[in-house]
Amino acid sequence: MTLTTDDTQDNQQQILTELRELKKEVEQFNQKFDNYQKATQWVVQLAFSLIAAATVTVIVSTVLGK
Repeated sequence: MTLTTDDTQDNQQQILTELRELKKEVEQFNQKFDNYQKATQWVVQLAFSLIAAATVTVIVSTVLGK
C-alpha cells in the first residue's frame, strides 16, 4: 500500500484543518480561563473589602458605645 501524492496532500490538508481547529479551541480556553481568573480575583477583593468594613464597623461601634 503506497500513498499517492493526492493522498499525502489530503492528509496534510486534514492535519492543517485539525490544527486550526485546535488553535481556535485553545484560544477559547485561554479566554475562558482569563475570565475565570479575573472573576476569582474580584471575589477575593470583595471578600477582603467586606471583612475590612465589618472590622471597622465593630471598632467604631465599640469606641462610640463606651
